[in-house]
Amino acid sequence: MRVSAFALSLSFVAATVAFPAMADVKDYRFEVLQQSVKKDQTVAIDVRLVHAPTGKAIDNAVVFQSRLDMAPDGMREMTAKLTPQPSPTPGVYRFQTKLQMEGDWALHLSAKVPGEADTVRGTVQFKAAK
Repeated sequence: MRVSAFALSLSFVAATVAFPAMADVKDYRFEVLQQSVKKDQTVAIDVRLVHAPTGKAIDNAVVFQSRLDMAPDGMREMTAKLTPQPSPTPGVYRFQTKLQMEGDWALHLSAKVPGEADTVRGTVQFKAAK
């Protein structure tokens, strides 16, 4: 009986090491790297996806949905075209846009992180000024 209990506990430990627990999608957050951009110019919006408990940037996520609007100013219907761009550095996701209006903008993102079953969703805000 002792041997089988030991073998059972050893197999549990091995399974725990081989298949670590996945993080919760709430453990991730998007961070905008610039708080203000110029209006009426083509600008790059850089966003980092971070695993909050470790502070590490996630560089292999797939951002599959994005929307840019003025929801923070109560104008969700005011949108701007957003074009994904190549990453300037690992862990940074870049989007190009041209904002026609001054004010507070929100970038809504959805991403798949390898090893996570659920979609990571988040919103970052920044300001467009003259």
